[in-house]
Amino acid sequence: MKKNIAVLSVISAGALWGIIGIFIRKLSASGLSAMQISLIRMLVAAPCFTAAVALADRRSLRIRPKDCLLFVGTGIVSVVLFNICYFYTMIHAQASVAVILLYTSPVFIMLLSALIFKEKITPGKLISLAMTFAGCILVAGLSGSSGLTPLTLATGLASGFFYGLYTIFGRFALRRYGSMTVTAWTFIFGLIGSLPVGDPAGTVKTVAEHPSLILWCLGIGIVCTVLPYFLYTAGLSDMESGRAAILVAVEPMVGTVLGIAAFGESRDILKLIGIALILAAIILQGLSGVKEEEEK
Repeated sequence: MKKNIAVLSVISAGALWGIIGIFIRKLSASGLSAMQISLIRMLVAAPCFTAAVALADRRSLRIRPKDCLLFVGTGIVSVVLFNICYFYTMIHAQASVAVILLYTSPVFIMLLSALIFKEKITPGKLISLAMTFAGCILVAGLSGSSGLTPLTLATGLASGFFYGLYTIFGRFALRRYGSMTVTAWTFIFGLIGSLPVGDPAGTVKTVAEHPSLILWCLGIGIVCTVLPYFLYTAGLSDMESGRAAILVAVEPMVGTVLGIAAFGESRDILKLIGIALILAAIILQGLSGVKEEEEK
């Protein structure tokens, strides 16, 4: 029963992350930029998540000042830049393409882990790398149907890179702190990093002119950020991380279906084959992770 709840928690987290395109499109249509939407996400998520962690165990928020650099990495270098690149791609290209390019992150994690942690690049990892590369070429639109430009392709891949960096920085932070502590301080530093680039005055003005946006702001901060992070962390406590990585791949699937069904995006066969290749690479990477954990 406990295992089933863990599985449901991780899948639910992936699904909630996958529907973020609805909120991004709505906020963008009201005149907010990718940087402003990133600020809104952190402005809602940071205090909500931190307050929840503090209520559960205030001591878990204590960190050593010298460890702030770790959270500069997870919060500013990773989360802020990931948000901006991902939201920009979501706004200016197809949502289904944006979410798939985001999930090139396992490739970047694999390469960075080999460089930094001296992890072996196995034949399975090389196959997944080749599948991801081929999938990206197809998703980029050999047929011209994806609407990608060189800039949105670059920001889409950059979102995957910065998303992957969170795992790298997070590995160092998790050696000293629990997952809730790391996430809370990541959001706090993410908010700090978003303030200089997010035009707070302009953002507040836009939201004030459209009061209905408040619900959409709360949605992207709570429904698509705070809640899935709690669900994923809860599920991960009763599950191997490799298996969780497979289950959370529901996010790109939800994002792809949402883009096609809700936003009327193309069903071009080459694009769909590319998406399938990247999803298969994600699952292959996850299965490889499960095997490595079992061997350990």
